[in-house]
Amino acid sequence: MKFLMISSFLPSALNFRGKLLEAIHAQGYEIHIMAPELSSFGEEHNKLKALGYHVYEIPMQRTGTNPLADLKLLKNLVGQIRQIKPDVVLSYTIKPVIYGTLAAWLAGVPKRYALITGLGYAFQNVESGKRSLFQKMVYGLYGYALKHAEKVFFQNPDDLKLFQDMHLLPANKATVVVNGSGVNVQDFEVMPLPQNKQGITQTSFLLIARLLGDKGVREYAAAAKIIKAKYPEAEFHLVGWIDDNPSAISQAELDTWIADKTVNYWGKLNDVRPAIAASSVYVLPSYREGTPRTVLEAMAMGRAVITTDAPGCRETVANGVNGYLVGVKSVDDLVQSMQYFIEDPKLMNYMGQRSREIALNKYDVHQVNRHMMTEMELI
Repeated sequence: MKFLMISSFLPSALNFRGKLLEAIHAQGYEIHIMAPELSSFGEEHNKLKALGYHVYEIPMQRTGTNPLADLKLLKNLVGQIRQIKPDVVLSYTIKPVIYGTLAAWLAGVPKRYALITGLGYAFQNVESGKRSLFQKMVYGLYGYALKHAEKVFFQNPDDLKLFQDMHLLPANKATVVVNGSGVNVQDFEVMPLPQNKQGITQTSFLLIARLLGDKGVREYAAAAKIIKAKYPEAEFHLVGWIDDNPSAISQAELDTWIADKTVNYWGKLNDVRPAIAASSVYVLPSYREGTPRTVLEAMAMGRAVITTDAPGCRETVANGVNGYLVGVKSVDDLVQSMQYFIEDPKLMNYMGQRSREIALNKYDVHQVNRHMMTEMELI
C-alpha cells in the first residue's frame, strides 16, 4: 500500500507532518512525498530519504498564480502520480489542495483527502464581500477541486464554516475538524521560566512567525515600544524571517526595530525551543490561522499565551485561564494584556501550567494523528 503526501514546502512535511508520516509508515504503508524546490532543502530531503521515504520534485511556484505554470504543474502531478500509483493521497496548503486533488482524481487514485491548514493571503478581507479577480479564481478552483476529495480536513471550525458559507464545499461533502497538527509533548517539555539577576521571573515576551503583516508582527513591535517606555526591563524576542509574500514586512522595518532595541531578533531558527525557554509569555497577534503550531509548542513548554480572538487562534486559549485573547490589529489590547503579566508575575507560572495541561489533553500529536488516520481509514 502506498501513501502520497503533496506539500508546497518540504520542511513542513518533516517538521509539521513528520509524526503523521511515521505513524502511517508504521501501519505498513510505503511513504511518498511531493514538494517543490528540493535543492533548496537538502537537509530535509536527506532526512526524509534516510527514513525510507520516496521524495519527488514538482514544478510548483509557492506564491503567485500563472495559468500556464499551473497547467504545467497539473500535468506533471498527473504523470508522476500515475507512475507512483498511490492508494491514498493527502494534500495540504492551497496549490497542493487544488492541483494535487485534481491530479489524484485524474490519475484514478481511490482515496483523495485535502487538509486546509490555513487560508492565507487569498482570503484576506473576505468578510468584506469584495472579491478581486485573483480571489474569484482561487475560490473557483477550490470549489472545483474539493468536489473530487473524498473528505476535507479543517484545523478549526471557523474555516469550515467559511468554506460552507462561500459554497466552496458540496452540501454533502464529508468534513472533519482536527486539533491542528498537534505537538510532540515529549520533545517540547516544560522548561523553567527565565529569571532576572534578582532571581525573579523575567517578563520576557516572544513571537515566532514568518515576518508578515497578517501575523501581527507590526502590532507586536508597536506594543513592545509602548511597554518598554514604561517598563524598560521587559524583553521582547522575535524569531522568524522575511518571506516571499505580498504581506511581508520590509527589511527596513525590521532593521529599525533591531536598531532601536524594540526587539531582540533571533533570526530564523531550526529549533525554537531555546527561544521559548528564554521567554515567559508567548504572543501571536495573527489575523487568522489554521491552528498555530508555535502556540502549541509554547503551551507544551509551559508558557502563557496572548493571541487574537480570531479563527484558529481562539481555540488555543481559554481567556483568563492559560492566557488572554485580544482584538485583531489592536495594539491597545496587546499592551493591556502584557501589563497584566508585568504587574502580576505569578500569572506567568499559573497560566503556563494551564497551557501545558491543555497541550497534553487536546493537542498531543499522537491523539491528533490517530484521529486523522481513523478518518482516512488507515487504521
